[in-house]
Amino acid sequence: MKIPLAEAQQLSVDALQHIGYNAEDTEIISEHLIDSELRGYGIAGLARILSIAERLADKPPAHTCIVTKDETTTAQIDGNDTLGYLVAHRATTLAIEKAKATGVAAIGANNTYYTGMLSYYAEMAAAHDLVTIIASNTSPWVAPHGTHKPLLGTNPFCVGIPTHGVPVIYDIGTSKIIHAQVLLAQRTGDPLPPDTAIDADGNVTTDPAAALDGALAIWGGAKGSGLAVAVQLLGVLAGSPALPPNLAEFGFFVIAVDPARFRPIDEFKAQVEVLIEAFHGTEGADGMSALRMPFERSNRVRERTREEGILDVDPVVLEKLRALVDAR
Repeated sequence: MKIPLAEAQQLSVDALQHIGYNAEDTEIISEHLIDSELRGYGIAGLARILSIAERLADKPPAHTCIVTKDETTTAQIDGNDTLGYLVAHRATTLAIEKAKATGVAAIGANNTYYTGMLSYYAEMAAAHDLVTIIASNTSPWVAPHGTHKPLLGTNPFCVGIPTHGVPVIYDIGTSKIIHAQVLLAQRTGDPLPPDTAIDADGNVTTDPAAALDGALAIWGGAKGSGLAVAVQLLGVLAGSPALPPNLAEFGFFVIAVDPARFRPIDEFKAQVEVLIEAFHGTEGADGMSALRMPFERSNRVRERTREEGILDVDPVVLEKLRALVDAR
């Protein structure tokens, strides 16, 4: 359903404040969710507010994460069961501050959930001319290669590189679909894409409920499974348990590096842009257009959607969010 951007922004703010978030936290969460919508990734956009509300179950949201260890180049944050959009935002902000001061920073955060798009944090750091490597583990919803038992999280992994223009950001989930897509399909009554989920007996399924009782399929076979294992253990480094409970105790790990400590920043960016120009100047195979770099399509969609001022949001999501706001 088409909805003006300004109306969607206000609905997001109203719904988050209805749940119990203060103005400062609401702004951080809402900007992230709207950015997801602008980039055409509605699965993790406004629909996430419904999942947050269900997860809180009428309890007031936590909003106090604590820095438990703070060194020159490292820090550890206890999320105190605070929403990951807030915890990861603070961890990234701290990583930016430390990396600009010392050249490199590694920040771990634990005891959180729902961290959102890792590319959002990579873009924050790229705006400060920092390279980032980011990983976030989750509850074991995903079956690794060779089994139908859920042992790994959806486990996104991200690398961000600054340029003079649009940053190069590689952000992937290591499962074929993310948990939020299953929850949205369950709300709307839609089937899941083929070959993305497995029921508890190991049979391929398109039923969201069966997928939640079973497992999501791993992306990339054995190679994707190995990457998911690495992300799971980086989450452990960040302070999470190896197998986090359902929607709790996730780990978020971010490394930020100042490339200017290795070579002049303009020289670094110029070399990054040599590769970008090589991609842009190469014709795609099988009639495809010229190659693009990671994040270019996402950024282009965002700019176009922002100019149009209209979002396309699932009508079921809008209905439920409006009902949430009206239930005061």
